[in-house]
Amino acid sequence: MSLFLVVALPFLGALLPGLLIGAGRKVCAGTTFAVSLTALIGLLSNLPALLRGEVVQARIDWLPALGMNMNLMMDGLGAFFAVLILGIGLLIIAYAKSYLSREDNMGEFFTYLLLFQGAMVGIVLSDNILVLLVFWELTSLSSFLLIGYWKHLPEGRQGARMALTVTGMGGLAMIGGMLILGQIAGSYDLSVILQNRDLIQGHPLYVPALILILLGCFTKSAQFPFHFWLPHAMAAPTPVSAYLHSATMVKAGIFLMARMWPVLSGTPEWFYIVTTAGLITMVLGAVIALFKHDLKALLAFSTVSHLGLITMLLGTGTAFGAMAAVFHILNHATFKAALFMSAGIVDHEAHTRDIRRLGGLRHLMPITFVIATIAGLSMAGIPFFNGFLSKEMWLEEVSHTKLFGPEWLVPALATFGALFSAAYSFRLIGHTFLGAKRDDYPAHPHDPPAGMWLPPAFLTVLVILIGVMPFLAEPAVKFVTAAVLGGVYDVPGAHLALWHGVTPALIMSIIAVVGGLILLSVFSPLSRMWEAAPRPEAKVIFEGLVEAVARLARGITGGLHDGAFTRYAAILAVAIVAAAGHAWFTSTNQAPTLQATPVHVIAVAGWLALILATGFLVLKHRNRLLALILMGIVGLVVSVGFAYFSAPDLAMTQISVEVVTIVLLLLALNFLPDTTPSESSSGKKFVDAVIAIVAGLGTTALTYHLLMRDFVESPISEYHLANSYKGGGGTNVVNVILVDFRGFDTFGEIIVLGIAALVIFALTETLLRGPVRARLLNRVPDKPLAGDRHPLMMVVLTRVMMPVVLMVGVFIFLRGHNLPGGGFIAGLVVAIAVVMQYMASGFNWATERQRYPYHGIIGAGVLAAGLTGIGAWFTGNPFLTSAFGYFRIPPMEEFELATAAAFDLGVFLAVLGAVMLSLESFSRLARRAHTEDSDYAMDIDPSREDTADDAMTAEGTS
Repeated sequence: MSLFLVVALPFLGALLPGLLIGAGRKVCAGTTFAVSLTALIGLLSNLPALLRGEVVQARIDWLPALGMNMNLMMDGLGAFFAVLILGIGLLIIAYAKSYLSREDNMGEFFTYLLLFQGAMVGIVLSDNILVLLVFWELTSLSSFLLIGYWKHLPEGRQGARMALTVTGMGGLAMIGGMLILGQIAGSYDLSVILQNRDLIQGHPLYVPALILILLGCFTKSAQFPFHFWLPHAMAAPTPVSAYLHSATMVKAGIFLMARMWPVLSGTPEWFYIVTTAGLITMVLGAVIALFKHDLKALLAFSTVSHLGLITMLLGTGTAFGAMAAVFHILNHATFKAALFMSAGIVDHEAHTRDIRRLGGLRHLMPITFVIATIAGLSMAGIPFFNGFLSKEMWLEEVSHTKLFGPEWLVPALATFGALFSAAYSFRLIGHTFLGAKRDDYPAHPHDPPAGMWLPPAFLTVLVILIGVMPFLAEPAVKFVTAAVLGGVYDVPGAHLALWHGVTPALIMSIIAVVGGLILLSVFSPLSRMWEAAPRPEAKVIFEGLVEAVARLARGITGGLHDGAFTRYAAILAVAIVAAAGHAWFTSTNQAPTLQATPVHVIAVAGWLALILATGFLVLKHRNRLLALILMGIVGLVVSVGFAYFSAPDLAMTQISVEVVTIVLLLLALNFLPDTTPSESSSGKKFVDAVIAIVAGLGTTALTYHLLMRDFVESPISEYHLANSYKGGGGTNVVNVILVDFRGFDTFGEIIVLGIAALVIFALTETLLRGPVRARLLNRVPDKPLAGDRHPLMMVVLTRVMMPVVLMVGVFIFLRGHNLPGGGFIAGLVVAIAVVMQYMASGFNWATERQRYPYHGIIGAGVLAAGLTGIGAWFTGNPFLTSAFGYFRIPPMEEFELATAAAFDLGVFLAVLGAVMLSLESFSRLARRAHTEDSDYAMDIDPSREDTADDAMTAEGTS
């Protein structure tokens, strides 16, 4: 099965649980299980190729110009983690089916779970760091949904926010590190980066990249000082906790450190940062875990400790340490998932996770007791269980590790952490299951149905098998370790066995187990001392920091974001002018290389008209109608300027836009007062004038500077001129740019244009149905309405001109690819013709003759443009690549056909639909405002012989 399908299956399957929950919980859970099982089988189908020494790859060039290719890769390390994710995911799904209550929305839960599963599989199989980053952030988002699944619990919502905040901030740091790494290696593909160890480690940006990447790994895998978020995620349902802690979320950071080990490890910076963080996390997590009374909290801090152990092993930078890390990842996944599910069983049956209210459960829950005991002894590092083997390898590695001081420091701290690890493991078993039965349980405990105990029981079988027969796991562990090491299969001194003789590691292990038993025997006085001792609380510190940052943000936002647009514009203008001024006065401006073109008197006249209109607009802007007229003058002069500079396309577009805009704004003015209130004081106006003048002078100087000098490199316009016909099949460069070279921009613009029209329509609907409706019905016009609402001459003229204008629009559209014109201009021209029909004959008359809804016209335009772009995929070309050819149909002459014409048709329809939908919205408001006035509602049709009085009383006047 293709790796793309393996990654996509969980995402596609996430659509099913929510749809199938109506068919029953069994169908919903069964479907989810089948999706994960299919993905696992598809993954395993690639194992034969992997065992032959191949690296399974799947590649799609997505955005090659940005280096963002959808490349997937499965080697030993990726396959190992993917099997853990999907395999334990199957057990979690089976467990959750029995664990979740009838009140829990199982469809929603499994949807989130599959999304999370797909994101994790995407991380471990990615061969492009940019794609990996996308999946990385998806795990943060989907884990947020899972942790906060019980929305009614405040601690659930708080834990989800904390997890998202911490891991999200780390993810942002990691994005920076990964981008630096890609720039150093010259590629964003992992398969390329992993081959450039010397280049990366010798680069000056190696240390910044390393720190940023490790920040992402440490936050995700809860390493000190970011360890505090993980225990607070325990408010999630137990299936989520078991999945997060054993095979997914927190293992993502561990995976990435292992993945990047070949190129980032082996330096002093890697050794000191990673080993120190791991050692502190391991010891701190173990100490805190011992004194936690909540079963899941104890297990959460134990996870923090074991993640620190794995991180420390990776930090040593040795092949033996990498192999020990891989082995412990496997062992930890098995016993930790079993322990969390056992804790969930206790909580589910006894209705409490408080160890102080438990004890003696071995008599009431014998199956659960056996499962939890086996997993707990493995976590403690007792022989004949798999945890003992990897713990011994860890102790062997640390016995040769020196860090910041005497040689005994690291082994002593490791033994200290292992001692507390054994102690909290013994406490979990002894204080929960051993001792006498109690009569004050919140509920009567008993073993659950098989659906809840079979998944953890299966894991405990693996715990025992690996612990008793480690040779079964050794080939797989060495195979995965080879992938971590970059293809090195020989790990000196690495052999999985129960007995290696009397070694320092064995002595340290014995001390840890015996010390753990002693520590447990004096737990009560130690617990009282722990509770009485002052200590920093990470949650309080985090919340304090968040609140401080929020206060700072509110202060800055409140000071800058006060709702005054003029203030925003002033800040933006001053910042731009300051930055530009600094660049201007610190650069070496050379003398002009070109001569100024003689100025024609027409150009001077147009420039003066533009200046006068703009000046009067500033002075008289409070009069809305006058301001609108002056805006039209400015637009008209600009269009003349375009024509003067030989840009007929722009001139036609500008004049068409001006006509449409003025008409629509005139309709809008019908609902606004004649004048606007005075907004600014004289002093503020003076400041605004100074800023505007300085910005204008700066723009003028920059324009003069550019126009009076030759370009060092050929401008992009030369490329467009050279390739307009050759590449796009058209001689009208402007149109070819719109529909070909920058077709994606145009596609986005027509979508935005359509959305804007739909927003206007939605606002109109709101006004017509809300409190404004009454004001519209009772509105009295500011001035008397004209006696002749629909002048006969205008009605006749517009209807006679309509077919002519339509023919002109079609002509402009068809000639646009080679001569001035195109879909945008044609759409505006036809829109003007239709607008005139509304103005001349009235809303009712025009609406009755409307064949297609304007919403549909917009949609048809976007669809036509999109389908034209997609058509390029069938020829193996990028989206919106145009094609053209010449054809001859006797007796016609040879003519050209281009796919760009279909795209331009989409532009035409979108523009026409957007303009008309906006007009219709304003017209409906105006019509509602005069509903009581029957004369206003009357429309005129010269073909009718009805008199005006008859028409006013006729039913359905038109």
